[in-house]
Amino acid sequence: MSGHSKWATTKHKKAGIDAKRGKLFAKLIKNIEVAARTGGGDPAGNPTLFDAIQKAKKSSVPNDNIDRAVKRGAGLEAGGVDYQGITYEGYAAGGVAVLIECLTDNKNRSAMEVRTAMTRNGGTMADPGSVSYLFSRKGVVVVPAAGHTEDDVLLAVLDAGAEEVRDLGDTFEVVSEPGDMVAVRTALQEAGIEYDSADMGFVPSVQVELDEDGAGKVFKLIDALEDLDDVQNVYANYDVPDDVMEKVTADA
Repeated sequence: MSGHSKWATTKHKKAGIDAKRGKLFAKLIKNIEVAARTGGGDPAGNPTLFDAIQKAKKSSVPNDNIDRAVKRGAGLEAGGVDYQGITYEGYAAGGVAVLIECLTDNKNRSAMEVRTAMTRNGGTMADPGSVSYLFSRKGVVVVPAAGHTEDDVLLAVLDAGAEEVRDLGDTFEVVSEPGDMVAVRTALQEAGIEYDSADMGFVPSVQVELDEDGAGKVFKLIDALEDLDDVQNVYANYDVPDDVMEKVTADA
């Protein structure tokens, strides 16, 4: 998880490309639409929608786009799509387990695109259940490290149900049970600590340490999967030491 977070952070710093930005916007908008359809269009009463909107705003998605997505999802504006969630499982180089979350209006298309991306980038598909047992569903709140120490964050969330705070350098990850995530982010807000995102995610119970060659292969596969329109999130149980991460990101 931590390795993936560091890779994602580095990649996003370099991703000033319009095409990548457009894909990110589309995925964030899709999240908002689904959240509004599932829990209603009022962010105050729908924590999932609130967090989806916050994440979109942090990524500079225009307010008009956000508002329209909420209305489409809530059925107040035409054009909404009935997206379905589906998770695929597989393996990357080095035996790294991979979970791929999709939101799609065409499961056959998603399955074909995910399988193709896996095969072309050294991965293999796995049967349902053969990989997912290595992960636990958790709430993950990402807090920028600027202006705060790990102790500041820990103190703020300790009584709200947080299980651990991870120092990732530029950010802290606050991990909790899914049902405690809203309380965690509320505790951060009350302590005057801004957060970048609050999402449900999968955290691995065991990790596979990678060398430079293995890390390069795994990151290439993850990039190919994340580039697919239907893929919302990719989780993998790898760990990359800091010195190896520096070498890999320098070549990216």
